Amino acid sequence: MTIHLLNETIDNIMAKDPAARSRLEVVLCYPGFHAVALHFLSHSLWQKELTTLARFVSHVSRVLTGIEIHPGATLGRRVFIDHGMGVVIGETAVIGDDVVIYQGVTLGAGAAARMGAATRGQKRHPTLANGVIVGSNAEVQGDIVVGENARVASGSIVLKDVPPDSVVVGVPGRVIYRNGQRVPDETIDIEAEAIKSLKQSINGLQSQMTLLNKRLTKFTGQEISDESISNNGTGDNDAPNEPQNDPVEIFLHGAGI
Repeated sequence: MTIHLLNETIDNIMAKDPAARSRLEVVLCYPGFHAVALHFLSHSLWQKELTTLARFVSHVSRVLTGIEIHPGATLGRRVFIDHGMGVVIGETAVIGDDVVIYQGVTLGAGAAARMGAATRGQKRHPTLANGVIVGSNAEVQGDIVVGENARVASGSIVLKDVPPDSVVVGVPGRVIYRNGQRVPDETIDIEAEAIKSLKQSINGLQSQMTLLNKRLTKFTGQEISDESISNNGTGDNDAPNEPQNDPVEIFLHGAGI
């Protein structure tokens, strides 16, 4: 059975990685494959309650591959850890079938890690459903579920459940696509709404400053240029105000993701 699972893993890497030229290359040169193969051994030992030996095998795997997978973690079939350096997968993490994980990803315990032994034996780490893709240097923290075929963008920090067939981006992570459709602005998370509110307040203050400048000119005869007002804090008076060029609107709509 283990040989069959390893063959599946090799076939999956060959299918998903254009850099893979042969099965022998995958066996000899892919640390993600080595880490998964050694995890089969360490997880088997863990299930037999040979915990110290299991941790030792996991430690050897970490030294050889740069990938740390706790022997208690559950991995599905055809898991592909691409490049993999710096990947950390915690004890109670559950990873489904056909999941792709890139370098630097952490599947961590979140706030539960600070409680120490009090949470031993509890589910502390995330569950990745089938078909999930997690981009490089992303963090998925706590006992949350990332739904089937969801994608987590590189560098994101995910702290809440993610619905299936969605795209998550940002710090903290927010859903910008669901079922192939962009999420309407009104459902974007509270942090994005706060940024938009601050932007609107700043625009209102700039309008008031312009009005005050006009009134001041009537009394003093000395005009403060609109350029100096708009440049105070922005440094650029030439950028148009259309939403497609507004950096805040670009951020809120997830451009470049």
